[in-house]
Amino acid sequence: MTHVAEVSSPSEATPDRPHADRLWHPRPVLCAVCTNRTRGFGWFDPHRPRPHRTRRWFCSMGCQAAFTCKALKGLNMVDFTEEETQALPAVMRALAPVMDRIGWDRPLSSLSANDMQRLIVTTVEAFRAEMLAIASDREVPF
Repeated sequence: MTHVAEVSSPSEATPDRPHADRLWHPRPVLCAVCTNRTRGFGWFDPHRPRPHRTRRWFCSMGCQAAFTCKALKGLNMVDFTEEETQALPAVMRALAPVMDRIGWDRPLSSLSANDMQRLIVTTVEAFRAEMLAIASDREVPF
């Protein structure tokens, strides 16, 4: 009797997988739902062949579950959902004081980097906060 474990040899490269599979997610990719930094939660369409699969990465199980539910229903993540449409007035209310300070008549091309950053941060944070408030009223789908 031998105590040496039998290790199978590596499988041959197949036409649809010419290189080794990546076992980690890409670090610089943003969440497909909320554009936060990804944290290891992923999704791909198993019905498409390997070279043509679209992969999505997420920051949390909540974002992954929301995307998966929409993908199963065949909804596109680019279009506004009912919840996102409900969040837009809160974003506009948050942007109004910033725009008052900057000036409503100034074109975006004339804004400084700090003003542009303030607009973007205010928009994203207000949208996230409102989406969180809307989502807390409903049951999480996982």
